[in-house]
Amino acid sequence: MIIFPAIDLYDGKAVRLFKGDYGQMTVYSENPEEIARDFRDQGAEAIHIVDLEGAKDGTTPNLETVIKIKAESGLFCEIGGGIRSMEVVDRYLSAGIDRVILGTAAIENKTLLKEAISAFGDRIAVGADLKNGFVAVKGWLETSEIDADGFFAEMETLGVKTVICTDVSRDGAMRGTNLELYRRLCRSYHMNITASGGVSSLEDVKALAGMDLYAAIIGKAYYEGALLLSEAIGVAKC
Repeated sequence: MIIFPAIDLYDGKAVRLFKGDYGQMTVYSENPEEIARDFRDQGAEAIHIVDLEGAKDGTTPNLETVIKIKAESGLFCEIGGGIRSMEVVDRYLSAGIDRVILGTAAIENKTLLKEAISAFGDRIAVGADLKNGFVAVKGWLETSEIDADGFFAEMETLGVKTVICTDVSRDGAMRGTNLELYRRLCRSYHMNITASGGVSSLEDVKALAGMDLYAAIIGKAYYEGALLLSEAIGVAKC
C-alpha cells in the first residue's frame, strides 16, 4: 500500500481543516514546499495535494505553490480541489503534476469526466467525499443525493481507475479511520481505492494495508506528530 502524505493549501499555506469546516482551519506552515521535502526525506514516494480555495470556487489560486511542491520534492503528485474544466485539467498536467482528481465535476459534469478519462486515462482520479453516506461537493459545503455505492458503481462503469474516498466525519478528527467502510468498498469494487480521513495511527495503517488497499492518505497525524511518517511507510509496505 502506498502512503500519500497530504498538503492542503489555502492562501499558499499548508493548513488542515477539522471535519471539513473552513471555520476551523489550522495553519501549519507558510512554506509547503519545505513540508514536501520532509515527506521525501522520510521515504514518501507520493504526495496528495488539495487546493481548498479552488475547491470552493473552481479556480487554481495555488497553482504556483503546487508546481513548487512538485519541483522541490520530485515525488509523484496528485492534486484535487476545483478541477471542473478540461482547461484546468490540462493546466495541471501540462505543469508536470502526475494526476488530477475530479470531485464535484465527477458528480455534476459526466461529460467532462468522460472526456478527461478518454484524453488522459489513469492520470484522472475521482474523489468520493462522504458525509453521512452521501457524496459531498463544492469543498464539502454541499451534499448530493448520491450515496457511496451508487457513486462507486457508476465510476467503475465509466472506467475510472482510482478513487480517493474520504469519510468527512473522520477527517482531521484524529479518532481513527472508517475501517468498515473501506473493507466493504474493497470487497465490492475493482478499482484502486485510497483511504482518507482519520488515518492517525500505525494500527490504522496496518489494518488498511491488510485489506490490500491501493493507498492511504495521512494528514493531521503527521502535522500533530501523532505518528512518524517513515514508520507508517514501513508498515504499509509489509
